[in-house]
Parts: sequence; structure tokens; C-alpha cells
Amino acid sequence: MILLHFWRAMWGVIGRELLRFLKQKERFIAALVRPLVWLFVFAAGFRAALGLAITPPYETYILYEVYITPGLVGMIQLFNGMQSSLSMVYDREMGSMRILLVAPLPRWFLLISKLIAGTLVSILQVYVFLGIAWLYDIQAPLIGYIWLFPYLILSGLMLGALGLLLSSFIKQLENFAGVMNFVIFPLFFMSTALYPLWKMQESSLLLHDLALYNPFSQAVEMIRFALYAQFNQAAFIYTGVAFIIFMGCALLGYNPSKGMMIKKGR
Repeated sequence: MILLHFWRAMWGVIGRELLRFLKQKERFIAALVRPLVWLFVFAAGFRAALGLAITPPYETYILYEVYITPGLVGMIQLFNGMQSSLSMVYDREMGSMRILLVAPLPRWFLLISKLIAGTLVSILQVYVFLGIAWLYDIQAPLIGYIWLFPYLILSGLMLGALGLLLSSFIKQLENFAGVMNFVIFPLFFMSTALYPLWKMQESSLLLHDLALYNPFSQAVEMIRFALYAQFNQAAFIYTGVAFIIFMGCALLGYNPSKGMMIKKGR
């Protein structure tokens, strides 16, 4: 009976998030326009700067658009994780999140359910984006799209946990946009989403090191290998450890007796 309560509560949270996403068609369109602009517009300039082809880790020569596709997949999940956390701040101000957090269920379970819901929404966006890219001959092996799914879950959970951690520190909705930009742009541009590490090393060793230890870079590399049905063990472990750390800190932040919630209550 207890398991049934947990199951119904989890799918209640997930269903609410999915319904909200389906009703907000502008959010879905915006989530696709951003990576598509990078793929079809900015890629032309980057290709001219980096050369017509580069050598990715799967040992073949491919067009630059194919190289940055995993990075844009990561971009979708990164922005979705931050938007999901933005909704946490909004719900907390409007009162619905307060009702949820005082439900007779463990707070960690409710937060993880919210995180899973946001991850599923991001995966839906990712596969629509990959479908559009496929129509424009930016393709990976078919097995790669199936192989990719569990890795998208891990990367989505890690980036969503980061957003959840940030939301535990935000007192007002107006402050969240600035914090999002302060986090999103360094994570995205100091990563391997748009250019490989060896190109960064040619220009700046510091930038190379920052990108190497950037958890978003590791998530992108994990996705990049998974699209070609390969397993990047180092990136997988790094992403998993980052998720555990971010989630642990987020749970602590939402702890009413130890985290940021008690400070906001004062």
C-alpha cells in the first residue's frame, strides 16, 4: 500500500509537469528554435574557422554540424533543467510547491519526482530535435538513437539537479534569470559542445583545463559517444558523481531544518 502511494505521487508530479509542458507550446517551440539556430546558422561560421571536417573520438571524419549535434542536445537539457528549476521558484512563491512539500511523503522523494519529470520533458525535446536534424541529413547510426536514451536520463538528471540546487538559493523569481545566465553561459561556452579540446588547447591551456573538468563537457562527451553506440566510461562516471553531488546539495538546500529554506523562513 505504501509503495502504491509513492507510485501515484510520483506519476502525479510527472503528469502535472508533462501536461504543463504540452499546454505551453511556446516553451516547446523555443526549446527547439535555440539549438536549430546554432545548428543551421552559427555552424557555418564555426565550420569556416575550424575547417570543413574534424576528427571526433569515433575515428571518422565528419562535418562540423554532426560534431556539434551532441553539444546542442546537451544545450536542450541544460536550458530545460534551468527552466524546470525556474518553475520551482514560481511554484514556491505562488504556494503550490509549499503544498507539495508538506505532503505526507519524504521531501527527497518529491524533489526527485520533480527532477524525473523535468528529465523526461527534456528527452522528448531532444528526440524531436534529432528528428529534425535527421531530415537535414545530420544523422547518426540508428542504433545510436536507442543507445542514447539511458545516457540522456543521466545527463538530464545531472543538469536538472544543478538547476534544483540553484533554485534552493533563490529567494525571489526576479533574481533567477540573472543566476541562470551566470551559470548557463560559462557552462556552455567553456565546454566541448561547440569545439573540441585540442582546439582549445591551441589557444588557451586554462580554457582547455576548465572545459576538461566542466561537468557539462563530460555530459556532452558521454552523449557524443552514445550517439555512435559507444560507452565513454570516464564521462559516465564523472557525470554520475556530479549528479550525486548536485542532488545531495539540493536536498540539503531544501531541508527545512538545515538548508536554505529555514533562512528564507526567517
